Amino acid sequence: MQDLLFLTQRIPFPPNKGDKIRSYHVLQALSTRFRVHLGCFVDDPLDWQHADEVRRHLASCQMLPLSRRAASLRSGRALLTGSPLSLPFYYDRRMADWVKTVVRTQKPAAAYVFSGPMAQYLSSGPRPGRFVMDFVDVDSQKWKDYARARSGPAAALYRREGAKLLQFERKIAGLADASLFVSEPERALFESLAPESAGRTYAIGNGTDSDYFSPERDYPAPFETTHPTLLFTGAMDYWPNIEAMRWFTDLVWPLLRRRFVDLRLVIVGLNPTDDIIALGRRPGITVTGRVPDVRPYLAHASAVIAPLLTARGIQNKVLEAMSMARPVVATRQAWEGIQAAAPEHLLIADSAAEFCDAITQAITDPGAAAMGLAARAQILRAHSWQPPLQRLLALIEAAPAFKRHDDTSLTHPATRVAEPCRPPNWRAAGRQV
Repeated sequence: MQDLLFLTQRIPFPPNKGDKIRSYHVLQALSTRFRVHLGCFVDDPLDWQHADEVRRHLASCQMLPLSRRAASLRSGRALLTGSPLSLPFYYDRRMADWVKTVVRTQKPAAAYVFSGPMAQYLSSGPRPGRFVMDFVDVDSQKWKDYARARSGPAAALYRREGAKLLQFERKIAGLADASLFVSEPERALFESLAPESAGRTYAIGNGTDSDYFSPERDYPAPFETTHPTLLFTGAMDYWPNIEAMRWFTDLVWPLLRRRFVDLRLVIVGLNPTDDIIALGRRPGITVTGRVPDVRPYLAHASAVIAPLLTARGIQNKVLEAMSMARPVVATRQAWEGIQAAAPEHLLIADSAAEFCDAITQAITDPGAAAMGLAARAQILRAHSWQPPLQRLLALIEAAPAFKRHDDTSLTHPATRVAEPCRPPNWRAAGRQV
């Protein structure tokens, strides 16, 4: 096996957040083909319990704690230097020294870098033989989206971050042999913002673990099932999720409660902010915080909602709900990048009135169950992990058969991912959300 350097901003286990889901599956695939040297940060103290198990499957590892308070203070210095705030947030001298040592002593054949800020460790000096940059989303555009949703100093700060980060992203894309994005819309957007990268950007989508997220099991009911129940899942310290729940509970929820007095809303996800916790004091709304397993909540929900107003890339929460054969109501932003048709596989709504009507259909129309089954069939057909991981391996190995964008016909023999590529006891070690 050749050596590969893998850098990511967060420990890729457990797969309980959007970025960790993707990095987890990519790490599994790469570890079947390379001796992986992993550099990452741990920003959730509960994740340290998995560190030894992760290390067991690696050639070497540098895991460092990340204090968000200290990192935020470091970010403030960027205002004096003109750099993006995101870079000092994820900078640590110990990580920089470790990366240099791995590159010098192990001479990796390739580097796979997950998320833009981690690319700063390869932005100067010697690099591995092949450099594949997985931006996942166009983060600079995300900050511009945040700026449009805010006002005053916060909006100005976010606009600055969007502009500065785009400069950095363009620099890294110029250094990388290939730049990856999670969907074709994200890839096309970046290429429009960085036209000099044309020909070296690729869409590598997310899959779904449809065996794990399967409706063909009996799950204990985590809430009272005599009432129709809506479910929202996601990390509840993440601004787009907070924004979504504020909008939904302020504008849509009152309309729904006038139609269905016994309707319930359950908000599931780790680290709820004070604003989200306060929603749990409203009639009919429950905020759970972290749960050990999200599948029982999905299995017993009448419908799953994704009312995201700000979204980039692919929403794993939508893929997982579809895999569990649940009726899904989502905004167009949450639908983007997902290979599914509306209303065959899910319902799309944008205004409060449209959301109210779509949810009414999802919880009262007998055809909603058939839509859920069609959604699962579509996940099995279009969103398994195997094809994107095959394409990723082909690109990292520079296989001549690799094609751009979403060509799922790739059958280059060197790209086949062995099954199972999952380390045997990782799945059971924790999927809290």
